[in-house]
Amino acid sequence: MKPPTTNSRANISQCPRRRFPRWCSVASKTTFPKEFVTVTKLVPLLIVVALLSQRGAESRKARRLDSFEYNAISCRAHSASITDFGGVGDGKTSNTKAFKDAINQLSQYSSDGGAQLYVPAGKWLTGSFNLISHFTLYLHKDAFLLASQDLNEWPVIKPLPSYGRGRDAAAGRYTSLIFGTNLTDVIVTGDNGTIDGQGALWWQQFHKGKLKYTRPYLIEFMYTDNIQISSLTLLNSPSWNVHPVYSSNILVQGITIIAPVTSPNTDGINPDSCTNTRIEDCYIVSGDDCVAVKSGWDEYGIAYGMPTKQLVIRRLTCISPYSATIALGSEMSGGIQDVRAEDIKAINTESGVRIKTAVGRGGYVKDIYVRGMTMHTMKWAFWMTGNYGSHADNHYDPKALPVIQGINYRDIVADNVSMAARLEGISGDPFTGICIANATIGMAAKHKKVPWTCADIGGMTSGVTPPPCELLPDQGPEKIRACDFPTESLPIDMVEMKKCTYRINYL
Repeated sequence: MKPPTTNSRANISQCPRRRFPRWCSVASKTTFPKEFVTVTKLVPLLIVVALLSQRGAESRKARRLDSFEYNAISCRAHSASITDFGGVGDGKTSNTKAFKDAINQLSQYSSDGGAQLYVPAGKWLTGSFNLISHFTLYLHKDAFLLASQDLNEWPVIKPLPSYGRGRDAAAGRYTSLIFGTNLTDVIVTGDNGTIDGQGALWWQQFHKGKLKYTRPYLIEFMYTDNIQISSLTLLNSPSWNVHPVYSSNILVQGITIIAPVTSPNTDGINPDSCTNTRIEDCYIVSGDDCVAVKSGWDEYGIAYGMPTKQLVIRRLTCISPYSATIALGSEMSGGIQDVRAEDIKAINTESGVRIKTAVGRGGYVKDIYVRGMTMHTMKWAFWMTGNYGSHADNHYDPKALPVIQGINYRDIVADNVSMAARLEGISGDPFTGICIANATIGMAAKHKKVPWTCADIGGMTSGVTPPPCELLPDQGPEKIRACDFPTESLPIDMVEMKKCTYRINYL
């Protein structure tokens, strides 16, 4: 076939200019042999198809596909990646705006099956951001959410009404890294992705007394119903790690929490004025209590009057040399009732179960059940104190006395313990209904000469070694099944999980 010339007999008159303008511009000035026309009409299309295919291949190389599934209280109809909103996972670029933009855009689906925001592998630096209802934040197993060191990325909000002031400073408090209020159906989960609070900056400011506001927490939800926080690793929180407050129907599951054991107030999980909560399968290394159950502080908690109740804690492993495995209080002025803890392991921890309260707290701690607890290397197995102090201000009512009753421990094994128990109630306001059964506490080589100290308490024991104090008389082997654990399930144990499956394309 000869090349086209201007003297050829045929002319291309039907060139698709909109699709191939440059080629058509040349072709309109050139004539071609008839036999050439059929072939050359296809050439531009083939060239363009090839170019588009090449671009498609490049696009496929630039984008990645992740398929994953997990169990959740709700699955979402819509899903997007943080990269779709300009997120950059280099550990240096601030993604605060990207998270806020993403959540704002995805809020349109709250009434249409809900939305999920996917955080892929990478290091995603961010300040505080708020979640929305019917929403899931999902972290890839190699995703690291890094808390910003820029205080401008942490808005300040009012103190909690049941506390009356911040815990670190009288003024307000920095918003938690992941925050939400007045929500329904919210999930923070992943394939054991990591949230790193990078708390050293905050700890230094706390120790130097330079904080104007209370430190932020890693995850906090207020006035929220149906919460799931699961399958994550939380590191180096500035203060408390997980704080649901004034909320209900809460599942905290499969969480690993790690902070230096000398870090200040890095409590693990703190249900606060919450109803129907389940904490299970968690591993916590902390500078403070691994689980701290709360309900407000002194006169502010009494006035707010919102207890924590119907709480299940199971399969918890705790390491905290300077604090408790499970603490009830000290801010318990709204009341704590019906707490059920089982299959608990404590290692190198100051105390197993600790009740902290004081004159002026008011409120109550009652109907507490613990069974199947194993402890190794402890200062105290059990500790109750009515002289904790630490008041919000000087306006507390000295006549507001707490009620501590119905505290049940059974099936307890401990070894290398310095002191079996330190149980100190309040003069004129004794702690009553204490029941300990089937408990074997192995004392350390250098244990206290008196393994039990008791004052202003009342109750009974059965099958306890070493023999307890006189205020807890042994009722004999026939009472070995005393301190019964409730047999009926709480509503949170009836929650059904769904298997959610997703395929995410992201840059």
